[in-house]
Amino acid sequence: MYDLFDLHSREGEKAALATDAVVLRRFACGIEGELLAALNAVIAVAPLRNMVTPGGYAMSVAMTNCGAAGWVTDRAGYRYTREDPISGNPWPPMPAIFASLATRAAAVAGFEDFLPDACLINRYAPGTKLSLHQDKNETDFTAPIVSVSLGLPARFLFGGLRRNDKVTRVELRHGDVVVWGRSARLAYHGVDTLKDGEHPLTGRCRFNLTFRKAL
Repeated sequence: MYDLFDLHSREGEKAALATDAVVLRRFACGIEGELLAALNAVIAVAPLRNMVTPGGYAMSVAMTNCGAAGWVTDRAGYRYTREDPISGNPWPPMPAIFASLATRAAAVAGFEDFLPDACLINRYAPGTKLSLHQDKNETDFTAPIVSVSLGLPARFLFGGLRRNDKVTRVELRHGDVVVWGRSARLAYHGVDTLKDGEHPLTGRCRFNLTFRKAL
């Protein structure tokens, strides 16, 4: 691994993370109030839950979804569903502020005409993490991934197309957006163990909004 912390980056700066992968520093700042209001409205309809992996382990990160499809995991495997398996109802519609942010961030990163149909919402509490993995349950790998950080800072891990490839560690702060696609679309990535802290807008947690073209 090697570090790419860049703790003093300026708002609006675009930093290369790898080929076809960039960090847009503080890109979501300025609309975070609207984002969090929309986020709370989604959670009120489809509450956060700790899903179970096919191996029977409860994930430490709490999750929910909005959009035409939502990512789920249980004993049956990893997949997208059109309905929330808890309520049986369709996932909440994707808020317009979510979709516009994802489309704008993708365009700035060089991926034009991105129209996400799924948003996975992760809530990280202190001590939780997300192991290296690939986003590969989608049907369209030509579309990029757009990942928005809100709340406590986190150390993002970004590797290559093989699990044992070199991993870059970069600190993501409130409002940072990561976009990757094309040659990096199936790159392994994850989040290191979240350190304790207090954020004025989210408290003792970090939210991550991950936008994808799933269907």
